[in-house]
Amino acid sequence: MAAIGGAQLERRSSVRRSQSMVLEEDRGPPADEELMIRSQGSNEPGGPLKIGAVLDKDSAAPKSRLSKDDHGGAHSEMELMKEKFAKLLLGEDMSGSGKGVPSALALSNAITNLAASVFGEQRKLEPMSPDRKARWKKEVGWLLSVADHIVEFVAKKQVLDNGTEMEVMGTQQRRDLQANIPALRKIDTMLLDYLDNFKDRNEFWYVKRDSCSDSEKEGTQRSDEKWWIPIVKVPPNGLSPASRGWLQHQKELVNQVLKAAMAINANCLMEMKIPETYLEALPKNGRASLGDALYRIITDVEFDPDVFLSTVDLTSEHKILDLKDRIEASVIIWNRKVHNKDGKSAWGSAVSQEKREQFEERAQTLLLIIKHRFPGIPQSTLDIAKIQENRDVGFALLESYSRVLESLAFNVMSRIEDVIDADNLTREKAKKDAQPTPAPAEEVAERHDPQAAGEQEDQSRTLLDFMGWTGDDKSPLPPPDPPAQDNGRLMKPPNIMTNLKQTYMDKLDFLGGHKSPTGRH
Repeated sequence: MAAIGGAQLERRSSVRRSQSMVLEEDRGPPADEELMIRSQGSNEPGGPLKIGAVLDKDSAAPKSRLSKDDHGGAHSEMELMKEKFAKLLLGEDMSGSGKGVPSALALSNAITNLAASVFGEQRKLEPMSPDRKARWKKEVGWLLSVADHIVEFVAKKQVLDNGTEMEVMGTQQRRDLQANIPALRKIDTMLLDYLDNFKDRNEFWYVKRDSCSDSEKEGTQRSDEKWWIPIVKVPPNGLSPASRGWLQHQKELVNQVLKAAMAINANCLMEMKIPETYLEALPKNGRASLGDALYRIITDVEFDPDVFLSTVDLTSEHKILDLKDRIEASVIIWNRKVHNKDGKSAWGSAVSQEKREQFEERAQTLLLIIKHRFPGIPQSTLDIAKIQENRDVGFALLESYSRVLESLAFNVMSRIEDVIDADNLTREKAKKDAQPTPAPAEEVAERHDPQAAGEQEDQSRTLLDFMGWTGDDKSPLPPPDPPAQDNGRLMKPPNIMTNLKQTYMDKLDFLGGHKSPTGRH
């Protein structure tokens, strides 16, 4: 009983203390504390401090997170960096329940979303605005700083104090990141410089599609598929030869940068592991993946890549992507059967191992030609599966950074082609509208008096001409063979064979491409 009574007295005393604290809070702070609060945060003399109010700069108290600074920015750079890396650590799951995506995919999505917000407004050949350029360089630098801490162990020599050399294991940045990150940064800088070159170019301009007539819209390229792109206008007589040559030079420069970014992206995707979910969804053989018609062409004795591509419909982006998916699936099926990775015996198969290797090489050649001829097509099903299932943060950095730079380079080259196409259409229209030149007076007289013209021609003929004799017995030389015309497609080399051990750039060079300058790497 004594213990129970003591516990009740203690409980009552604690309740009384809490009530006294509540009463003191209701009375308000002391006079000196009330004066201090009024002098720091109140706009009106003697007024209470409002929720979310900003204190003076000289005050040591922190500012509210809901307030904005004097320059109108929502957060400082430090707060913005904290927010971005918090999303990366949480895996884009702001609830913090652990249901987010892996770190590699979160980093890849961050670079992709940043590029979409910065480069999505680049619809003209003009320099980027200074604020967007500064934002891109700052935030992509934050995301790429992760690569500085991805290291590997290497053997290093260490000299002790007594002069003895020892071999120890040290760390350095991973080789693929050490080689490709500086190259991609160089490509990034070059693309921004190419856009800056169009600052003072005023021989072409852009108009909104709403302000153009239907006839003008029909004459423009990409009027249906790129409806958000403004229409390019050039002078009535077209661009000057100097401007046209300068545009062609800029197009070649951007094309070289595009090929370099494509090579880095293709090599990175090649190194990624194929997900098991993709392998489980593959058809049972290459015929089921390609279809009977395409399978007969690709397995024919006389295989021609151009003939194969001419038999399929490549008029839309969706059809090109579907063909690429089917060819990639057949390549993986044949590769797994060659190496017997599917767990099935090859004794009962009607196709030999040598034939499968040959079919795989042909399909690889078709993939390279498609990627080289249509560089702006979206990613295939295999590429998307690799990116989503990838767990290597270094591969995620290289793939996403090279992909957004490849997209930017392709867009810049497309905008240059739009200007060149508009110039060609304007020149053709100017030629059609030009009036025919008047005929000379002699031709007009011959038309009115054909008999006099015939008599003058008979007088100019000699006896040798009349008898059909000529002064020389030299037979006319046969006309030279017309040069082979390239209809825009890659010419087929004789007996085309590819080597699977070649690099991506070696294959492009073999198929008619050009390597990127080595100075950029």
